[in-house]
Amino acid sequence: MQAKVSIIMGSTSDLPIMESAAKHLNELQIPFELNALSAHRTPKQVEDFATKAYERGIRVIIAGAGGAAHLPGVIAAFTSIPVIGVPIKASISIDGWDSILSILQMPPGIPVATVGLNAAKNAAILSTQMLSIGDEEIKEKVDNFKKSLEEKIVKANEQLSQIKFEYKV
Repeated sequence: MQAKVSIIMGSTSDLPIMESAAKHLNELQIPFELNALSAHRTPKQVEDFATKAYERGIRVIIAGAGGAAHLPGVIAAFTSIPVIGVPIKASISIDGWDSILSILQMPPGIPVATVGLNAAKNAAILSTQMLSIGDEEIKEKVDNFKKSLEEKIVKANEQLSQIKFEYKV
């Protein structure tokens, strides 16, 4: 089995956030890899990873980082593979805004798709949607996942209808 998605984080302290991306890909049976790389502490390894990702079969990269959050942009500078950035509210961050803006405000020519703060699961969902463009089997899995979201809301409304209040109509 060859990974199609690479989940990268700046350090293992980001794992509690990035794990939700791994769980979603695992549930949809999409092969992925999970690694820590630092744009600041291991720049040569980041370059090596990014320049060789496509030939290893990676088709989407999810990169999470907190603080200055340069990792997604540095990876995007070295590859043509779509990069999805996950800003993380880290212990050193300014309420997460530094991470959001560092990932979101990329220069022309180096785009990084950016999801919300700590929204690694949305990054995984977006990665599967990207992969589904050329893969009917993945498209079916994404469609089924989207249908399950609808079913959850229908069920929630059925449960809410059972709650009794004196003035609830």
